[in-house]
Amino acid sequence: MTVRPAEQPDLEAITDIYNEVLAHSTAIYRDAPTTVQEETEWWNSQCRKGYPVIVAEADGRILGFASFGDFRPWPGFRFTVEGTIHLRPDARRQGTGTILLKELISQAKSLGKHMLVAGVDADNTASLRLLAHMGFEQTAHMREVGYKFGRYLDLILLQYKLS
Repeated sequence: MTVRPAEQPDLEAITDIYNEVLAHSTAIYRDAPTTVQEETEWWNSQCRKGYPVIVAEADGRILGFASFGDFRPWPGFRFTVEGTIHLRPDARRQGTGTILLKELISQAKSLGKHMLVAGVDADNTASLRLLAHMGFEQTAHMREVGYKFGRYLDLILLQYKLS
């Protein structure tokens, strides 16, 4: 497996992964699928800001992607970023998420960031276990702040001190 910066041709696979996660889980609090055009705009925005979009690839196939961006848009939060990782179903529980998370942590440190934040659906035990294993601390349990699949969802906030 190789971890590398995402390139324009990867955006179709990124879109497919995102939409699969969206359709089958509460990992993303969004109702409508994304498009390659929308993901291209996001990728271009990330590149302009100097934020990574990375992919895990094996045998010419994208297994997952990860990125981070501004936690909040105000200057006082400039040293805090929020990360995201999404994987193909057949890449889950294979160590791919751990590898991508380690790379996100490394890149956030190299950009001089102080804190990496994650917002995870309370029912997403696999992601919560991964983040706890990597040293993230749960800092909040926000009850019924999301809504999807006809029900309210709890959001867990976690953070990892980078410096």
